[in-house]
Amino acid sequence: MKSNVSLQTGKLVRGEKTGFIAEMKKNYLLYLLALPGIAVIFIFSYLPMGGIVIAFQDFNPIKGITGSEFVGLKNFSFFIESTDTLKVIANTLFLNTLFILCGTLGSVAIAIMFSELTGKGFKRVTQTLVTLPNFLSWTVIAMFSVSLLSTDTGMINQMLGLFGVEPISFYNEPGYWPWILVIMKIWQGAGFGSIVYLATITGINPDIYESASIDGASRWHKIRYITLPLLKSTIILMLLLAMGGIFYGDFGMIYALIGRNVALYPTTDVIDTYVYRALMDLGDMSMAAAVGFFQSLVGFILVVVVNSLAKKFSPESALF
Repeated sequence: MKSNVSLQTGKLVRGEKTGFIAEMKKNYLLYLLALPGIAVIFIFSYLPMGGIVIAFQDFNPIKGITGSEFVGLKNFSFFIESTDTLKVIANTLFLNTLFILCGTLGSVAIAIMFSELTGKGFKRVTQTLVTLPNFLSWTVIAMFSVSLLSTDTGMINQMLGLFGVEPISFYNEPGYWPWILVIMKIWQGAGFGSIVYLATITGINPDIYESASIDGASRWHKIRYITLPLLKSTIILMLLLAMGGIFYGDFGMIYALIGRNVALYPTTDVIDTYVYRALMDLGDMSMAAAVGFFQSLVGFILVVVVNSLAKKFSPESALF
């Protein structure tokens, strides 16, 4: 509780109560609105943490967690010593780096283009069309990719045939797929990702742009010297959040588009698909748990390190 001294009477006057409980009472409606989200995070993110112990056991579903044998770091060593480990880690990092960088560039570009549109009707229609792919499942998108990339009936190969070019067997050529996946990822998520950046641009004081226009600044100069610098904090924040998942492959996307096509594994096999096969083929739940714990630990370390760097060079962009 805050206490202040009255300047007129010199007596101690009790002010408003402070603290978490007082804050909850004051904004209880907001906390009620947040309650479902908090419950989802608690159930699906915090409760499963109890299963981390499986990573250090030779887990047997019949014996359960309490009855399974403790094996220490054996499950981690099995994954690290595997011949495919370096390949899947490299693929995961490479693909996620492409997704993060290209996705950020795409989202920022779309947000800036939307901010420059003046016609309200056209702006709403284009925003809807660009955001719509985010609500399509990867299974549906995989059907689109087959219709585009199929060797015999794919639209791309049919167009190449019109120019006398030999068809490309995309589903047997792993070299194309990192870039195909990036294009699919941007098409699916960049529009939805632009919402955060568009909200930041909308919050910029219009007087700044008016002053720049009076001084003779072109649209490009206003984007370069006003919009982009003021977007810097948001971009860094979103990159920080993305760093936590850089060791997690987009399993839904890759499994839907690639499936068990062994020919494409050299460039598309990531940690999550590798663990999935180990779990399905070998039933090794302990190794899967160990890899999941490894991904979380590395992601946490990366977030802390990158946040420290952000705090050093741009304090207002740091998470904590």
